[in-house]
Amino acid sequence: MSFNFDKTADRRGSDSQKWQKYAGRDILPMWVADMDFDVAPAIVEAVERRAKHPIFGYARPVKSTVGAIVGAMADRYRWAIDPSWIVWLPGLVCGLNVVCRAFADDGDEVLSLTPVYPPFTAAPRYQGRVAKGVPLVLDAGARHWGIDWEALERAVTPRTRLFIFCHPHNPVARVWTRGEIERIAEFCARHNLVLCSDDIHCDLLLEPGAVHEPFGVVAPGAAARTVTLMAPSKTYNMPGLGTSFAIIPDPAARARFARASAGIVAEVNALGYAACEAAYRDSEPWRLDLIAYLRSNRDFLLDFVARELPGVRVEAPIQATYLAWLNVRDLRLANPVKHFEDHGVGLSDGAAFAAPPGSHVRINFGCPRATLAEGLSRMKAALGSV
Repeated sequence: MSFNFDKTADRRGSDSQKWQKYAGRDILPMWVADMDFDVAPAIVEAVERRAKHPIFGYARPVKSTVGAIVGAMADRYRWAIDPSWIVWLPGLVCGLNVVCRAFADDGDEVLSLTPVYPPFTAAPRYQGRVAKGVPLVLDAGARHWGIDWEALERAVTPRTRLFIFCHPHNPVARVWTRGEIERIAEFCARHNLVLCSDDIHCDLLLEPGAVHEPFGVVAPGAAARTVTLMAPSKTYNMPGLGTSFAIIPDPAARARFARASAGIVAEVNALGYAACEAAYRDSEPWRLDLIAYLRSNRDFLLDFVARELPGVRVEAPIQATYLAWLNVRDLRLANPVKHFEDHGVGLSDGAAFAAPPGSHVRINFGCPRATLAEGLSRMKAALGSV
């Protein structure tokens, strides 16, 4: 079976947050991590089937929904999880905030590797904790982003309680190796830190041969201090259905997470459960075709940037996700995002990811090729006025 990812769906005038941002303006939205592809047919069918039941009361997952997740973890990652380890959430950002509430107190410190998805640094602040970013380092020879282990060690203080890890990393699109995962687990054990691993992009590996290995597989001994966050939302393009989950093997840690959630975290909705089950159980052919299409889009983008966008660089391979981290420092623009918006392309500002102002932008290439080509052509035109 093949799927038509070249189909262009008109999302203007819809409830799309991505497209509403520039309503009434000729700007292509290529910012938020939301793809412009129809979801897998199995997901549509599951939602329609559930919608035909005329009652939409409070929902809980049925056995087959939980089984779909347990099966996917076993098939994809050789991770044998117990159903009791799953804690449902209405969103992964919500999970980051709960983790900060559960495992750190007011004034405690939360580590992350920057640049990073903005909620990693915002969630600690929202909960009265201190966000501490440790910058990733670019290995020019190996052409990949890596961890500055010495800086990470220096960042730990007696108030450090939690390390939030992006796995694979957004925005630099890095897939971490087994050796790096083992070293992070050892680092957290030695400093008595709780580890929260955000694996939301783990099913979107673009590099042939790349492997995602959860901490629960690589370092099962760290289970007592590990919370893994996952969701079908990015992979299957269903973030609007608000369905995510944490995998927490340790009962005491799970209880702390539940207490921190009590009274403030909403339940997952009935349609979200139905879509989640169909995603993990019935949509593997769609996912594999999606990855092939995204890989082709990535290669198109890399070629275009190298040939047509002087002053713009992709500094390291895009191993995962549908997001490209672009260095625009050489353009010497005070506000790169505004400059590109003025020429019809809406990108994410690198400063929001804790990058130096004016240094980077992020572009979403999870869209039909025609949309990507148009967006890149507009970026080329924008360079003519730099």
